[in-house]
Amino acid sequence: MDLLSGLFSSLFKEAEGILDTTITNKEELQQVKNELQKIVNDAEKNAANQVTERWKSDNLSDNKLSKNIRPMSLIFVTVIFVIISFMDGNLGDFKLNESYIPVYQTLLLSIYGAYFVGRTITKIKK
Repeated sequence: MDLLSGLFSSLFKEAEGILDTTITNKEELQQVKNELQKIVNDAEKNAANQVTERWKSDNLSDNKLSKNIRPMSLIFVTVIFVIISFMDGNLGDFKLNESYIPVYQTLLLSIYGAYFVGRTITKIKK
């Protein structure tokens, strides 16, 4: 989701720059910027809702593969990434290459964030 947010944010900034050079009335400019921000926010919300609906659909399915494809993919990719990152240049003394650290940080934040926020929302809805 961060990717979409970053994409929409950069598009909004580019559009803002164009508006700043083409609209001279400050009130109109602010109104258009507000409308653009609303469009960006709605698009991000719509994208998140579509992902949630796909997850719900998969969980309601009778097909075991559709229910388990995300967890299995997550486990597979995580195991492969850990193996590669630990084996990368570590035949002697172990030292994790610093280029892997931001990836681990992002993965941990995403996984824990999705799990705990998702669990909290589920509990609140019940």
